[in-house]
Amino acid sequence: MNAARAVALAAVVLLSSTLLAGVALSGDGGPPSPVAGNETYPGQTLIGVQAEGWFGENNGYAAVVAPNGSVIWQWSVPDSRVFDTEHLRNGNILVSVAVAVPAADCPDAYDDRPNCVHNRVVEVDYDTKEVVWEYDWYDVFPNHHEVHDADRLPNGETAVVDMGNDRAFTVNEGGEITWQWNASEHIARGTDWFDEHVPEGREEEFASEGPESDWTHMNDIDLLENGHFTLSVRNFDVVLEVDRAGDIVRTYGSPGDHGTMNEQHNPNLLERRGTMLVADSENDRIVEIDRRTERIVWEYARVPAESPAEPKALQWPRDADRLPNGNTLITDSRQFRVVEVTRNGTVAWSFDGREEFGTRTIVYEADRIRLDGPYLPEEPDAVPAGVDARSVRGTALARGYATLDSWLGFALPAWMGPMELLVVLGDLAALGLLARELR
Repeated sequence: MNAARAVALAAVVLLSSTLLAGVALSGDGGPPSPVAGNETYPGQTLIGVQAEGWFGENNGYAAVVAPNGSVIWQWSVPDSRVFDTEHLRNGNILVSVAVAVPAADCPDAYDDRPNCVHNRVVEVDYDTKEVVWEYDWYDVFPNHHEVHDADRLPNGETAVVDMGNDRAFTVNEGGEITWQWNASEHIARGTDWFDEHVPEGREEEFASEGPESDWTHMNDIDLLENGHFTLSVRNFDVVLEVDRAGDIVRTYGSPGDHGTMNEQHNPNLLERRGTMLVADSENDRIVEIDRRTERIVWEYARVPAESPAEPKALQWPRDADRLPNGNTLITDSRQFRVVEVTRNGTVAWSFDGREEFGTRTIVYEADRIRLDGPYLPEEPDAVPAGVDARSVRGTALARGYATLDSWLGFALPAWMGPMELLVVLGDLAALGLLARELR
């Protein structure tokens, strides 16, 4: 046995294990530690958490996070996934929630399946947490049949997108549908829009495969100043502007062209600035697009190294809101965090669910709200455009590391990332060599 080599190996194991234990203890529970600076836009942050731990889990909730990172309000129902959340002018919270229901409790049409989904758009009293208004329906199963977005309109009606049935509609307080738009009537094979916009030779890719297929994955609806609606049709990589007659008056993006948008979420048309802010999810970035030319005028894909936050590429962001001071609030879904970035590209504030909850928190949406000041709409108007802001683009290396970190995260403890895994593997190798020396 080489004594010197054994001592050296033992020292390596002891040192790396001590470092690893320190990382584990610092990342397990403990107080939240958001990054904050003087440029943070004031208020609290309302988040919709799809699930904790894994996408198939039904343990989502809505929450309000204080500037210091602590959770000051939370609402949930059992066996649910939460998507869109909205702070209403009356102080209540509008929540889009999908509840997984056992087959025994499902309508007869779905009793041959393990479960169905109960889609609920609920208005929750902020103080009592009681549901004071609701519109609901059942669908065949949770995956790709959940309700992703609902917005309260100025006339008191509520606009909803129904992913499972490829439709958008408005409903009044009494539960009566007052307007409806069906994708099957406007963008399916055989329509003028399909013939004009779907590239030749790719027709099968964008044709419906039946009523229970994930055909459009429609995930967002917004009311425009002219009374039209924008609809995010994720699986077509397009945002549509439709009028009240149901006609498509404008198409942003092109089916299958991922240079502009790739399976986007939560587009926000900044009408007074002539741009559209989009969570370009599968391209792992946020983009702002010139409404006239569709040229990208601003892009954010990676927290820069000089930022006080850990330099990480975005990983499947699904929401971005421009704030009145020009900052942008982003949900970085597979990095399990919310970040607020300034116009110069640095992070003004961040919230990581792993620090507050000790688990990977898959955040779907985030809005800055004002519980103690003037009401702040979900998508404020008259906010600055990003034309003069600093773009921060991603790199293949940063994006690859973020992808590895994200997917490893679903199999590793919340405090462990690729570097900590590397330490563990090094420990195991050193232990193996040490055992060999001691034989």
